[in-house]
Amino acid sequence: MGRTVTVAVCTLNQWAMDFSGNYSRIIQSIQEAKDAGATYRSGPELEITGYSCEDHFYESDTLLHSWEVLAQLLKNPACEEILIDVGMPVMHKNVTYNCRVAFLNHRLLLIRPKMQLCEDGNYRESRWFSPWTKERTVEDYFLPRMISEITGQSVVPFGDAVISTRDTCIGFEICEELWNPQSNHIPMALDGVEIIVNGSGSYFELGKAYVTVDLVKSATFKSGGCYLFSNLRGCDGARVYFNGGSSITLNGRILKRSKQFALEEVEVTVATFDLEDIRSYRNNIRSRSHLAAKTQPYPRVKVQFDLTPSNLISDVPDIPIEPEQISTEDEKPFTNSLYFSREEEISLAPACWLWDYLRRSCQGGFFLPLSGGVDSAATACIVYSMCEMIVEAVNKGDTEVLKEVRKIVGDYEYYPTDPKKLCNTLLVTCYMGTENSSAATKTRAAELASQIGSYHHSIVVDAAISAVLAIFQQVTKLTPRFKSQGGSPRENLALQNIQARLRMVIAYLFAQLMLWVRGRPGGLLVLGTGNVDEALRGYLTKYDCSSADINPIGGIAKNDLKKFLSYFTRKYKISALREILGAPPTAELEPLQFGQLAQLDEVDMGMTYTELGVFGRLRKQNCAGPFTTFCRLVHLWDDATPSEVAEKVKHFYRCYAINRHKMTVLTPSCHADTYSPDDNRFDHRQFLYNHKWTWQFAAMDNQVRRIDEEKSTSKKEKIPPKVPAKARHMPFSSVISNKTHHGVVV
Repeated sequence: MGRTVTVAVCTLNQWAMDFSGNYSRIIQSIQEAKDAGATYRSGPELEITGYSCEDHFYESDTLLHSWEVLAQLLKNPACEEILIDVGMPVMHKNVTYNCRVAFLNHRLLLIRPKMQLCEDGNYRESRWFSPWTKERTVEDYFLPRMISEITGQSVVPFGDAVISTRDTCIGFEICEELWNPQSNHIPMALDGVEIIVNGSGSYFELGKAYVTVDLVKSATFKSGGCYLFSNLRGCDGARVYFNGGSSITLNGRILKRSKQFALEEVEVTVATFDLEDIRSYRNNIRSRSHLAAKTQPYPRVKVQFDLTPSNLISDVPDIPIEPEQISTEDEKPFTNSLYFSREEEISLAPACWLWDYLRRSCQGGFFLPLSGGVDSAATACIVYSMCEMIVEAVNKGDTEVLKEVRKIVGDYEYYPTDPKKLCNTLLVTCYMGTENSSAATKTRAAELASQIGSYHHSIVVDAAISAVLAIFQQVTKLTPRFKSQGGSPRENLALQNIQARLRMVIAYLFAQLMLWVRGRPGGLLVLGTGNVDEALRGYLTKYDCSSADINPIGGIAKNDLKKFLSYFTRKYKISALREILGAPPTAELEPLQFGQLAQLDEVDMGMTYTELGVFGRLRKQNCAGPFTTFCRLVHLWDDATPSEVAEKVKHFYRCYAINRHKMTVLTPSCHADTYSPDDNRFDHRQFLYNHKWTWQFAAMDNQVRRIDEEKSTSKKEKIPPKVPAKARHMPFSSVISNKTHHGVVV
């Protein structure tokens, strides 16, 4: 006997506080789900308001407009004869909750509040919402008059309940409840809930895609059932990019999954499965059945509605997707691959984020200071990737993308057919040289611009620098000199910074007027090119070219950017990138020596980019202070003495402390890595430190002395070291040994 159900999950590119646009996208998704034969439709978290409303959630207007959108949904004929749930904030007894609202045929069924809030990473949900803590309990929610007039109801159940149709049972999780150790899907499944629905707002990080896949598979592997996971996609107004990946999973296997990276605003994923497969799967797990027989029941909202058709011989169920493979470089980046490589993710996620920012900011394109180095080259390639995605979407018939790109270029007959030509229309690049710039970087920048098609200029800014210095000289009667010319460190730094800051001023001038020069309306968004490692170390000039409108690479490590450019070189045959990758990173702010570079980034910083990545992950991901960082690294960096490791750690933390204030003005960047030092949302640490770290560094020095003394004693007594050699190759989380703890002052 078969009991097939067709269900739909929706991936929506919503925009915080765009109630009209969000409503249109929700209605489109419902209609597409119905047209595909679905009898149940679910959408992402807070889809009515958009996820990133933040302090707008305090406003009564936000709650009012959410109810108004829901009223329009209840009245819309597209919402008839299909069970629907949507995400929105709801205030109950003067407390605001993040909720799923389920309705059917002009009547509300249940308001289910979120029970586990997310507080890590970029999430701050308890600032605006409270968790519902009354397990398996419902209360009466008194409906607004605008809703009662449509539904004829005065109250609706509010709380931790499930919905029972005539043929199955449906329960809810909301985003974090899937990640939480005490997930709700286990007790619900034991109580006979067969379909578990999760509206989510999960954002992109490099290498994270497999996490949600594993979670939704494991959610139904042990106890069976069908799991519907709907996620947001796109930049809805903040630094994060929501990366789609909505899925339908049955008994631990993926049936269908939406794309992670795409420009389409509405993607509906539909699957058909047999309820009898859930029942037989569960019944064969005897220990699960014994546990289910004694579980406590959930309150049930009974609905006279069938998700299954009346005939037993009905639609053919979907076959699960075969074991997933990471996509290869030869594959199109727009396939429905479950996983992408990190290089592909860098190519796609920031490009999608840029597209949303560009079209929603009503600007005409981008202006990029192109230096001929890795960072600005990576930024340019991400814009080119965005152009590839636009052309691909238009060729596939996406009328919304075509409408948006026509609005951006100011030509309502424009039709993009070639990514290189589109890049020439949307991206203006400019090499801003000084007397300290080399011919090699100028050539590399020009070659890259030619190969990706950007509208490029090479200019010299020495006149502007000289003019500013002349003002200083007129007032002080002093002439600052570079260190190589006998100047002090203060003079040397000031002369470098004035070059960098004037480039920022010139960039904004060109961004505002280049479309005027080209006979087009509007202005350009200035793109920043500082990577996450330089932000962490503070190796940037405050208010220089790192100060821009947006920064697509601000959450990406230098080494990842290099790997991305290698991938991009192979994929798009851009030979100029080989020269850029082969050149040593340099700011080119100090005078050349006999026409050659005299300044290298890693020499200036006193550490390599690889070392910076290690410091960043220990500081943020492992929550390590200076002393713990030293204790971890003294065994990992066994090619250096404990004293050398200590000096390296001290140098990093001094630089971090001195430059932390720069994060308060950091350009908004696409969040991509978990050790980002972005002060604005992600990294809530102070910006004023005692850079001497007196207590912490003293503890480090004591530990160095103890290690040296133990080594000396071991040599005298010919006793092997206490720490086994294998400890030097263990993961960071496992490295601290008894030796490390010995002698710590508490």
